[in-house]
Order: sequence, then structure tokens, then C-alpha cells
Amino acid sequence: MGVSTGLDDGNAGEALSSYLRTQATAFLRGLGLRGDDEDTADALLRGSARRIAGVLHTYGVLTDPAWAEPMRTELGWLGATLGREPQYAVRLGRLLDALRRLSVLAPAEEALTAAAAPLPQGADGGAGAEPAGGARRSAGAAVAARGTVPAQSSGPLAVGAARAAALLERQLTLARTRAHSATLQAMGSARFHALADSIALLASEVPLTARAAEPADQVLPPLAGQAHTRLADAAGTLPLRRAGHPYNAEAVQAALGADLTADLQDAPWHQVRILLRLSRYAAEVPGAGGHGDPRLAEAALVLQRHHEAAESAAAVAAAARTPRIAPATAYALGVLHADQRHEVEAARFAFSRLWQS
Repeated sequence: MGVSTGLDDGNAGEALSSYLRTQATAFLRGLGLRGDDEDTADALLRGSARRIAGVLHTYGVLTDPAWAEPMRTELGWLGATLGREPQYAVRLGRLLDALRRLSVLAPAEEALTAAAAPLPQGADGGAGAEPAGGARRSAGAAVAARGTVPAQSSGPLAVGAARAAALLERQLTLARTRAHSATLQAMGSARFHALADSIALLASEVPLTARAAEPADQVLPPLAGQAHTRLADAAGTLPLRRAGHPYNAEAVQAALGADLTADLQDAPWHQVRILLRLSRYAAEVPGAGGHGDPRLAEAALVLQRHHEAAESAAAVAAAARTPRIAPATAYALGVLHADQRHEVEAARFAFSRLWQS
């Protein structure tokens, strides 16, 4: 988790200042790259902004609150603004890939059903019948042919998948364009320039409290431990026992019926994802000691998949509410929505197994 002990003999303020200076330098480097490589620059800006804000939250007692609280607010605004455009891009790619995958699977399943049907009269070895092995080979060839060329299928999913893809691409591309415009507007605003000036000053001086003069090994590990405890407590409230049963369908059922509870059900998992990020950032500060928990990095990836699947399902549900869409399109969107909710369920299962191991 990037934990160093090189400053264990110093005070807490020196360790915290060293980490914040490193992140401020990364922020300024990202700012300088923005004219050449916008994606890399924004990734640096987002990463450093999240880390600075997270560390100021965990080690808030070591910094001047009159300075730290406004800084955290502005960093949160910047991180959210910069994060929207890549999120829409990833979401669109994820949904289009899922539609292609489902369109390939559907014809293959139809062919398997046909292959499992009773053979025609005379196919049991009568005159003019093809041998049983040949019948099986023909069925397998039909599955392969129809599974690799979904466009030739006339099923409702194949008919609606192309229209569903076009609808999602139109909506998410529009959202991405608006997010890009919002990013450009934010980067040119006086608010951003004031934040950049504050981070430039952060690279040279961090406003600290009297407690920051205490030894790092006495101050930082307990504060990092509190962040880990908050994570453990929040994870303990999740329905891990139920999520640990495969195919429990809880995540799918929450998105069905008159009372749509998917958002309410997903919220505690999203909160654990945020607390996990804060715990990992806290452990990166030199002298914090870390927790030696090998599950955190993998758990972060699992919860990121959970978040992406849940947000993708919400985007599909929003597209399905478009007025006057064709029944075949609505059917394809329904299949896609169920697929993404199954992905949510799979991520919960993986996290449950990992966290309780």
C-alpha cells in the first residue's frame, strides 16, 4: 500500500507535510501536462486531489481546520468534475460490450434448444437417416454458426440490440460531451485557479496544529487505525452472509417490481468503497504503519466493479424510460439491465468471499 517508515523518528507534521508535498507536486505536474496529454493530466489531477482530500479528512486534527475544510470542499468539487467524462466513456464501452456479448449468446442458446428437441421421424436409424454422430455434429455446427453471426438471428434480442446500442450511445455521448464542456469551464474558472494557487502553496508550507509536533509513530498509526475501523464497521453492516451465496438474486430483485430499491440497496456498498479508499490513502502516509491487510487492494477493485455495474444498470434503466421506444428495444434494454444487476450481484459475492476470508 505504499507505506514507508523513513520518517518514523520525526514528528507527525513532517510526515504529513512530506506526503502532501508529493501529491501537490503530482497535481502541478498534471496541470502542466494538460495541453499535451489531457487524459493523463486529468488522471493525475483526479488522483492527487482525492489523496489530498482523503488525507486531510483522516488526519484533520493535525491541520488548521480553517484552511483544511475549504480545501477539502474544493478538491471534492474538482475531483467530481474531472471524473464525470471518463466515467461516461467507460460506462458506454461497458454497455456496448455487454450488448455484443448477449447478442452472441442468445442465438447460441436458441440453437442449443433446437438441438435438444426430438429428432425428426426416421432419425433414429431408419432408411435415409443421418447417423446419430452426424446429427450431433450438425447441431454443433449450427450452434457455432449462429453464435458467431448474431446479425443473422431474427430473435427479439438481436432485433432490439442494435437500436438499444444506438439509444445508449446517443444518451451517454451527449452526457459525456456535457461533462467535457463542464470540465473545460471549470478549468478556466477563477475557482479552479484559486485552488491551484492553494495547492502550489501547499507544496512549500502546510498549516499545522500543535499536535503535529508529536512523534509520528505515536500520532499517525492511531488515526490511520480509526480510518480502518470505520471501514470494518461499515463492511460489517453489509449483508455479507446473503451475498456470499451465489445466485441469490437479491441485487436483481431490488431492481424489479413497483418499489425500486436498487439505489437504496447499493448505497451502503458505495459507502464502503469510499471508506476503503480513505483507509488506503491514510496508510500511504509515511509513518502511518499501514495495516498489513492484503485484501484492501483486491477489495478496492471488486467494489469498483460493483460501482460501475450499478451505475451502468441505472443508465440502462434511464434509457428504458425514453418515450415511444419500440418493444424490441425495450426488451433488449431489459435483458441488458438484468445482466448488469447480475454483475452487481457477482461483485458482492466476490467481496463477501474476500472480506470474510
